[in-house]
Amino acid sequence: DESWQGGIMQLYRAASPTTKDILRQLSPTAMATGVPPKIVEDRSIDESGVDGVGLLYTQVGKSGSDEVIENDGGFGGIFGGGVSLPTLDDEDMCVFVQPSQEVADSVDELSTTTKSKALIALLNPQWRNVDDALDSASKSDGVFGAFASFLGGKGSVLRRLDELEYTPTFTLEGYVCKGGNIRLIKRFDSDWNVFAENDSGDKYVRVGSMVERPSYQDVEKMLDDKGVGYKYARDLGMAPKL
Repeated sequence: DESWQGGIMQLYRAASPTTKDILRQLSPTAMATGVPPKIVEDRSIDESGVDGVGLLYTQVGKSGSDEVIENDGGFGGIFGGGVSLPTLDDEDMCVFVQPSQEVADSVDELSTTTKSKALIALLNPQWRNVDDALDSASKSDGVFGAFASFLGGKGSVLRRLDELEYTPTFTLEGYVCKGGNIRLIKRFDSDWNVFAENDSGDKYVRVGSMVERPSYQDVEKMLDDKGVGYKYARDLGMAPKL
């Protein structure tokens, strides 16, 4: 989201309490008994200590207050041991918060070794939906694709997630087009809906939708079709207000 002015750790400090609220509200045990589950926040999965990655999960049936496991590997966790992944029961839920490509192995391991019906989700992954040259190359098969993935392309990670049957449930993206803030929203059962921020900055106006994720050029055409001019022109009175 180009409108976010903070760093990844500031974003994590906003995402962590939001994730805890989601876990409490969606916990099957909490809905049945009214008793919120114990939640563990494991920061040791963030080896550098500054990448804004966390693992939050419930422990249904376990007593005690919520727990935070800090990264104590020293020197940013570089010399720390391996991550200890949780054992999840049927009623448990687990969320990888802001996972990066470096924790893909942990996502794979927990997903394949968990035999229960526990829900495992990814929240705000750090790989982009838009492809750069390495991303595009990494989606190809063979040595070239493997080398591009080694250099940082996300293709191999996306293939592994597809194989593990991860499915986008809710997507909210943001960037700037024609000088104004744009939001792309998709729910698992909806098309992609595109909204533009009005000039008062107090609401977003729907400008279009597409079945497939709209490109920047698609969004620009939606704005043109709606008669939405550049932000500077609207501010100067050279184009109608939005």
